[in-house]
Amino acid sequence: QVQLEESGGGLVPAGGSLRLSCAASGRTRSTYGLGWFRQTPGKEREFVAGISGIGLTFYTESVQGRFTISRDNAKSTLYLQMNSLKPEDTDVYYCGISRSILGSRSRNDYNSWGQGTQVTVSS
Repeated sequence: QVQLEESGGGLVPAGGSLRLSCAASGRTRSTYGLGWFRQTPGKEREFVAGISGIGLTFYTESVQGRFTISRDNAKSTLYLQMNSLKPEDTDVYYCGISRSILGSRSRNDYNSWGQGTQVTVSS
């Protein structure tokens, strides 16, 4: 069983930056795909960024060019660098482990989640 713990959220003004971290513990493997999702209460969890087991990255269109996902397998940690933040990026951000080495844009393909970290962007 793998446990995930997100950190790095906070309150920033529009245009600011944050870096989220997701630390994995337990029976970790470096070959699985990983992803970041976000969720507003009452809405479905939506895909933000993913990275495959071999480091290929992919993003939802609204964050392309502003967010960067990366992983440090030696530290069992996933990152999300968020630049040029907008008020619409306000959400709770979750990291997840994909069942596939390729990663996925679908939340249904993830079987482990952290508890989330709040990101609030003020206008």
